[in-house]
Amino acid sequence: MKVKICGIRTLEEARWSIDSGADFLGFNFYPPSPRSISVEECRRITRFLRRESPSTVLVGVFVNQPAHQVLETLEYCELDLAQLSGDEALEEQFLLGERAYKALRLPQGAQAITLDRHFYLRNTPPAFLVDASLPGQYGGTGHPTDWKLAAWLAAQHPIFLAGGLTPDNVAQAIREVRPWGVDVASGVEAEPGKKERSKIEAFIRNAHRAFAALRES
Repeated sequence: MKVKICGIRTLEEARWSIDSGADFLGFNFYPPSPRSISVEECRRITRFLRRESPSTVLVGVFVNQPAHQVLETLEYCELDLAQLSGDEALEEQFLLGERAYKALRLPQGAQAITLDRHFYLRNTPPAFLVDASLPGQYGGTGHPTDWKLAAWLAAQHPIFLAGGLTPDNVAQAIREVRPWGVDVASGVEAEPGKKERSKIEAFIRNAHRAFAALRES
């Protein structure tokens, strides 16, 4: 099971996360976000990471960018995957295929039976990411996801669970949802856009312990 630290903005934050046991790192290319990063700065960071930690999966987070621009950024920044966190049409998702996974924002009370009709399901994990839904916002809100609905999805697909996760609640979330992996951004920050090392360490430690307990149960 996997842990992703999202919204990385500095090489120091990336190294903290990797040293603590993160499997995935996310770089946000959505300018309105306090976690956004330029393609030039991302490239500078990933050049170090490719040498220092080649097994770490590097993900670009995009909102409503055309598929060709997403692919250009993936190549320029040496990223492995794209996370599509906007309202991307199914056609754009298919153009990216296995290079991308969709972030599915779950409104409270959503009907689970209709959720997988309008997005591309990857053949390899993660199939998609589950996040909370707030009008006009595209992730990183700190608001919790509907865990009951997320658990229904996790029973059918290997998902990343995001939305309001923190070092204090990640173990409970893993027990209740049983996701393939967990994703955190605001929950390990000292302030918006600035990670805190102790929170990253605690989040990953608690997540790993919870995943290990599931395997042993």
